[in-house]
Amino acid sequence: MKVVLLDEIKGKGGEGDIIDVAQGYAENYLIPQKLAVAATKGNLKQLEERRKNIEKREAVRLADAEALKAKLEGQKVLVDAKVGEEGILFGSVTAAMIADAIKAQLDVEVDRKRIELGKPIKVAGAHEVSISIYREIRTSIIVLVGVEEAEADEAEAEVVAEETAEVETEAAAE
Repeated sequence: MKVVLLDEIKGKGGEGDIIDVAQGYAENYLIPQKLAVAATKGNLKQLEERRKNIEKREAVRLADAEALKAKLEGQKVLVDAKVGEEGILFGSVTAAMIADAIKAQLDVEVDRKRIELGKPIKVAGAHEVSISIYREIRTSIIVLVGVEEAEADEAEAEVVAEETAEVETEAAAE
């Protein structure tokens, strides 16, 4: 079933996109949630009339996303966590904890759902965390877990050394 999206849906498309989805998905989720409308002649005509407004909003969203990326690029965020012996955490660091730390330390609002941890952070030290800002716009920050200010630079140097070693290993394998 063809539908016109009224809002961005991760993995499907953005506002104004015409996509083909399963009929049940459209009728039971997208349309009742007001995320899409059926792609009828009338709705397509309305879409063409709204196209300029959609493009303006998209330009503003892209500009805001680029500005946010510039603010976050390469920043360090300290997350306080209880650390046991041998640097193992009691529990793990969550995306919500990282989002709160970013808000408190950098004064930037980041949705916790956009923080991509990959695997849970359960060890003290420096960890590189990816943030999906908007569509393909991504950035990464360094999250320092259970690390004092003096140790922060050493932990960051370890992360950079690990990344360099991974890149060299991948290059040698090719």
